[in-house]
Amino acid sequence: MKIAIASDHGGFALKEQVKAHLTERNLEVLDLGTHSEESVDYPAYGKACGEAVVSGEADLGIVVCGTGIGISIACNKVKGVRCGLCTSVEMAHLTKQHNNANVLALGGRTTAPELAMAIVDEWLDTEFEGGRHQRRVDMLDNM
Repeated sequence: MKIAIASDHGGFALKEQVKAHLTERNLEVLDLGTHSEESVDYPAYGKACGEAVVSGEADLGIVVCGTGIGISIACNKVKGVRCGLCTSVEMAHLTKQHNNANVLALGGRTTAPELAMAIVDEWLDTEFEGGRHQRRVDMLDNM
């Protein structure tokens, strides 16, 4: 499985930690930047990650900015992306199980690294439930 990952400067440190964690899980990582803490504009990175997932270049994506809010909004502007900002393990579980989120957003300044790794693991390990949720996901994809 290939995971696209992107961040702005506010999410750079956590992105690097998540990238290492994904590699430890033997997952292929497509790092779309940024590559330093120098100020950049999060919309470009959210868009790049979303496009990588929708095009099939990556199976799933993870985006990080200071709070996760801005980059998740940017990522969700890409048709076909279902990006969920998760601040707990339970949210990660439900965003995959019920919403089939194909991109996970994290806050680099608001989420401790240990919690972020637990969120990533739960999101990756949870399967989409389908059933009654499929109709709603289809509605999202056709908006």
